[in-house]
Amino acid sequence: MLASCTGEVRSGRLVAEPNLLTFFTALSMSKEPSSNLESAMQMLIKTFHKYSGKEGDKYTLSRGELKELLLEELGSYLGNSKDNEAVEKVMNDLDANNDGEVDFTEFIILMGALTVACNDFFLEFKSDDKPKGCESAE
Repeated sequence: MLASCTGEVRSGRLVAEPNLLTFFTALSMSKEPSSNLESAMQMLIKTFHKYSGKEGDKYTLSRGELKELLLEELGSYLGNSKDNEAVEKVMNDLDANNDGEVDFTEFIILMGALTVACNDFFLEFKSDDKPKGCESAE
């Protein structure tokens, strides 16, 4: 099934062609997720597309869309910062190809980095020492 899907490598990264994105989106959204990881993947896809395309390209996040996503979806993790400099720094760090927009691959890099940071944070706290509201996936 995957053999019929194509993508190309641009600037050292695999960039999925729209038909590949459509295939995986349709496949993943057409059934109930059977695991926590499938649910998480679906949520990442849905969240990205909830904010992308309001301004310009429907497959990327503009600065405004990224700021809205960060504030609405990650506000508690980012300290509800309305600091434009912080958003600009995140945007500049993520925008690997310097096109002024964040594509899905760049968004996933952010989510991966935040997940690693959260894991590192959780590792510093053992069972009873966990901060209130922090739960591990054990």
